[in-house]
Amino acid sequence: MSIKVLHILDHSIPLHSGYTFRTAAILREQRKLGWQTFHLTSPKQEKCNVLEETVDGLHFYRTPPATGFMVSKPVLSEIALINATTERLEQVARQIKPDVLHAHSPVLNAIPALRVGKKLGIPVVYEIRAFWEDAAVDHGTSKEWGLRYRATRALETYAIKHVDAVTTICEGLRSDIVARGIPASKVTVIPNAVDIEKFTVGGAPDVELQAKLGLAGKTVLGFIGSFYAYEGLNVLLDALPLMLQSNPEIRLLLTGGGFQEQALREQAQRLGVADKVIFTGRVPNSEVTHYYDLVDVLVYPRLSMRLTELVTPLKPLEAMAQGRLVAASDVGGHRELIQPDVTGVLFKAGDAADLARVVLELIANSQRWPAIKAAGRHYVETERNWANSVGRYRNIYPALIEDKRR
Repeated sequence: MSIKVLHILDHSIPLHSGYTFRTAAILREQRKLGWQTFHLTSPKQEKCNVLEETVDGLHFYRTPPATGFMVSKPVLSEIALINATTERLEQVARQIKPDVLHAHSPVLNAIPALRVGKKLGIPVVYEIRAFWEDAAVDHGTSKEWGLRYRATRALETYAIKHVDAVTTICEGLRSDIVARGIPASKVTVIPNAVDIEKFTVGGAPDVELQAKLGLAGKTVLGFIGSFYAYEGLNVLLDALPLMLQSNPEIRLLLTGGGFQEQALREQAQRLGVADKVIFTGRVPNSEVTHYYDLVDVLVYPRLSMRLTELVTPLKPLEAMAQGRLVAASDVGGHRELIQPDVTGVLFKAGDAADLARVVLELIANSQRWPAIKAAGRHYVETERNWANSVGRYRNIYPALIEDKRR
């Protein structure tokens, strides 16, 4: 069945984030199924002043920034963004005549999709990757269960009740959605996955890069990603002096950047471990594999909060796909991905001493490494690949189109 799907996105490539990489994977996999995909981004696409552009073989319609007095006002700025997205979405939808409108988080994209879908008679799917209100808490723009938080939560609940189908990335979010009074049959999990063909097992370290970063002959712990507060990298730094007492050859490689970078650098100085921590800054996506190849254990110390308890991250899957050792905090999003002592190890979230203990035990028991690496790779190959994940849309789109025709 040939299907035309118009995706409505917060932002996309060439910007780099877990959000944009998931989007690109979904679009490419849907095209392999023979579907036509079209793509519109909201005014939140940064550094973009064109109405259309093609990036890595994917063509995107862009939405110009919202204008007027509302743009600079709290709350009103979000309304202006919704209005701008709605106007542009209607233009594009009338042009391409899609069979399905597929809005992706946040709800600022779902509301325009509902408006246009109702006006033009097009079914709407809403994919929730995280709840906007929870992300706002971490970014410091909202207080948990405050007035703004509750208003945003109400808007999300309104959207998921009125769209034709809901998809989400993990069981934690699915349970939260169903608890809001949404029929379980309306919600489908399209889990995070990896393109297994892009990841090879057992890549050898780049000797030149290893020497340049001072990691030759060292035991390397690593984190590769964005430095958000909820990632808990401060806990990893707090654990480093404890680990160095037992193993002075440990080094910490932090690849990426973000809001917390300066605070982390200052923390490393205060702890007296600045010479044991290597901040590489952000690196091109094409070079990330070289940094993975330097790491013995990937550590993901996410803090416990609604966002991390509900949402599964992508990075541990990428590490397992490369046959890497994974140590992670025991938040819900990690427990959904990692089988303790089989595909990785877990430590108590927010507990530097437990992190140090678990990671040191893993390092000391190298005879366990081959089995853990193999189990992680097998899990990704058999359950967490994009073909399996995106294939679940075959149970959603055709049914919605048929219902609308009736």
